Amino acid sequence: MAHTAGMVSWRFAATIFLMPALLHLLVLDPKLRKWRLGLAIALYLAILVIGSIPGERHAIGQFAPGVVLHSIAYAGLATLWFTGSTGDGAQRALKAVFAIALMGAGDEFVQSFFPYRGAAVTDWLVDCVAAVVAGTVLWAALPKRSLQS
Repeated sequence: MAHTAGMVSWRFAATIFLMPALLHLLVLDPKLRKWRLGLAIALYLAILVIGSIPGERHAIGQFAPGVVLHSIAYAGLATLWFTGSTGDGAQRALKAVFAIALMGAGDEFVQSFFPYRGAAVTDWLVDCVAAVVAGTVLWAALPKRSLQS
């Protein structure tokens, strides 16, 4: 039993020391900027496609209300856009908010073509607020030196 406890504490310690390096690689490494922007676009397209399948939006709505789904999805996209952009924190936040405003408007536009879906300005506003919150938190929380172009 002592051997197992020692193994767990070693793994925990390794995780604690490796986590900042992994987090930096995934979130801040300039070499992965294009990948993060690409992932944001891919996830956005997935949102459009899955949201256009009859019944799928209703099925996922069983787990969380629309405002929660929009907030989580578009805050995640804003995070990817922020970390995939260049510039200081303010520039990245503005780029992320602008990108999400366009994506959210595009999502609502696409929804307007389906009789089982509906476009809502309030959904777009939730998307924009999620982007503003995500951008502001990232701007405030991430080390300033890591946000230099």
